[in-house]
Amino acid sequence: MKALCALAALSLGLAIEPAAAQEPGDPIAQRIEAVEQSLGFMESRLMRGLNDLQWFHRLGDIARIDKVRYTGPPNPGTNKPGGTNDVIISAHTFLPKKRARHYPLIVFAHGEIHGNVTTDEEAVIVRELVEQGYAVIAPDYRGSSGYGGDFWRQIDYGGLEVEDVFAGRNWMTENRPEVDSKRVGIIGWSHGGLVALMNAFKYSNAYQAVYAGVPVTDLVTRLSYRDTDYEKLFSAPFHIGQSVAENQEEYRRRSPIAHAAKLRIPLLIHGNTNDEDVRVIEIERMLEALRAAGRPFESRIYTNAPGGHHFNRLDTKLARESRADVYRFLAKHLKPPWPPI
Repeated sequence: MKALCALAALSLGLAIEPAAAQEPGDPIAQRIEAVEQSLGFMESRLMRGLNDLQWFHRLGDIARIDKVRYTGPPNPGTNKPGGTNDVIISAHTFLPKKRARHYPLIVFAHGEIHGNVTTDEEAVIVRELVEQGYAVIAPDYRGSSGYGGDFWRQIDYGGLEVEDVFAGRNWMTENRPEVDSKRVGIIGWSHGGLVALMNAFKYSNAYQAVYAGVPVTDLVTRLSYRDTDYEKLFSAPFHIGQSVAENQEEYRRRSPIAHAAKLRIPLLIHGNTNDEDVRVIEIERMLEALRAAGRPFESRIYTNAPGGHHFNRLDTKLARESRADVYRFLAKHLKPPWPPI
């Protein structure tokens, strides 16, 4: 049973407390843990490969689709003198088949800790964006699942994963001449919302608009209402390596709320009062920080919208109406060829 639970957790992209940590010095437990992890990463690779095919199946009629690789910055302490250990990042790219002189670009930061770009939630959104005339790049930044254990353990939540996504933005503007580098937006939901916000705060000259849906914004507050297993995702040795109690400042550094005063571009934030993943208190604290910094923004907190954390990523009337608000916001600042009515 323990092996099955561990395998299931890994297939969902979750961190597992090593068996060796529970039973120090037990070689059998360590071997079982290694097998469990290997099977989990193998399954994750298989699921990612099937998902890659799904993108062509679901969007191939309207988009020119590619899977590209580029480099993000090296992990700390990995460079040898005179060399480089840049991390290789994979990303899906989408260009409309319908011709226009130039396309504005949307950088799409996927959600979930150890998640990846999937058709389950993102396909409907990417399709709607491509239909409006946006080019899209969706990076599987370091720590994403489906690329093996080494890449999975390179997670740098709120840190170098932000740089990986920014490098994707630059790759697209440098390598796709159809893309207008002066009309670039970044979007994301949940953890992807955090990555989008951190990009917008740090690289405000590179983007013209940012949308954050139910975004993680305040890790200190967040970990105060989540269980201890969730906190272990961050305090794992290959991650932050310390708990909030041990290093609260590091958790704040990785949280958008600490950088609210850096906002220089149009921002839209959505939250939902019945969201049990990113609770509305996090969203409200972020909005308060923006107001305190005197930064203009747009926001809407939905009241008990069906679907909770996923309320506007569904195939429902309310979800489509909410996404239409997002698209009108983006179109106002990015001027796609075929904007929504």
